[in-house]
Amino acid sequence: MRHFRLLVVGNGISAYGSYLNMVALNVFVYDVTDSALAAGIFMAVRLLTSVVSGFVSGRLVSAHDRKILMVGADLTQCAAMIALLIAPDGGRAGLLYVLAVVTGFCSTLSGVALRSSIPEIVGGDLRLRANSLLATGRSLAMIAGFASAGVVVAQLGYVAAISLDAATFAVSACVLLSLPIRTRADEGASTGDSKGDSGRRGVGAMLLLRATPVLAVMIALRAADGLGSSSHNVALPVYSSDLDPSHPATFVSQFWATWAIGNIVMQQVCGRWAGRGGRQGPGERAFAVGACVMSAAFIVVFAGLPTYVAVAAALVAGMADGLTEIAYVTRLQAAPDAQRGRLFGLSASVENTGFGLGMLVSGALLDRFSPFHVVGMLHGLAIALCFGMFVVLVRQGRRAASGDPLPEVVREPPDRRGSESAERESEAPR
Repeated sequence: MRHFRLLVVGNGISAYGSYLNMVALNVFVYDVTDSALAAGIFMAVRLLTSVVSGFVSGRLVSAHDRKILMVGADLTQCAAMIALLIAPDGGRAGLLYVLAVVTGFCSTLSGVALRSSIPEIVGGDLRLRANSLLATGRSLAMIAGFASAGVVVAQLGYVAAISLDAATFAVSACVLLSLPIRTRADEGASTGDSKGDSGRRGVGAMLLLRATPVLAVMIALRAADGLGSSSHNVALPVYSSDLDPSHPATFVSQFWATWAIGNIVMQQVCGRWAGRGGRQGPGERAFAVGACVMSAAFIVVFAGLPTYVAVAAALVAGMADGLTEIAYVTRLQAAPDAQRGRLFGLSASVENTGFGLGMLVSGALLDRFSPFHVVGMLHGLAIALCFGMFVVLVRQGRRAASGDPLPEVVREPPDRRGSESAERESEAPR
């Protein structure tokens, strides 16, 4: 955990740079192109790249050394920022879209590699505690990045903001290189695998989802969660402007600050809870309940209630969001190392797809409906799906407690697989 704490610091510094450039680069694009459409295309390119790169990242982290991939992702983003700084004014507009692709791909690759490596870095028994530390670091980085972006750009300018962004990625890469950490269960596979081995790992991941349908449902529910999350992200500026047209940013700031506090508090609670007895994680039921509470709290925020009630609901939403994040990541990390990378890659693509689709749907609905109705519809869908999952989990628990046999997973007969080793590979854990 000593090495992992240093990793958390490095990752937090890198995350600060990511959140800083989310604000600085979006404003910079508009400043360079003088076009809102160009700024929108920049964000769309980055999001689309994140969706596609999830599948690619899953393959890469399953076949190569994850530490080297994370270092490469940080250095690539650093180099891209430097290239933007030294580019002539006339060439910056086109280079911005290249930067959108680079940052979208590298941030997804780094996230997939790190999440899939945690059980190997700290051990399976400590992954819940490690996840809470990592999430806390990123939450603090988000607060610092969003809070300082406006000040840095306004007081120091774009060159200073982008230079600071590049420096954070360089620091993160140096920290990673200095740490003697193990990121794979089988270090012999870190230099690459044959196409046959890569294909078998892909089949293993699909068999794992078949053998553990709850895991597949959890990944699908993250898409619904992304759909709901996009609705309050899009509706928040509109709702804040309606509350106080003269100070439209006030409620937005109150909302995100309170949400972040709740998120950090829950992550610390989970970390301390894990430290007592080596507990493995909140579990699937906690994930389903937390997702329901989170979506319900977001709906309350937009219900037009007094500000103190909305702020309290934002606090609850942040705490529930922290719980679902820890429960979800810890559950996926219970998968075997050979399939874990592809699962996290699939998860990244699914989450980004849900969020991107939700941005489009929410934007269209807000032209005809109020923020409360839009958030209520999309988060209500997430509540319905998560409640259904909770009911199924409770029924399965009662069936298991009563001794009734659970339905067996259909597996391909061993003789059609061709060897005993293939048969063992098909026996994915429940």
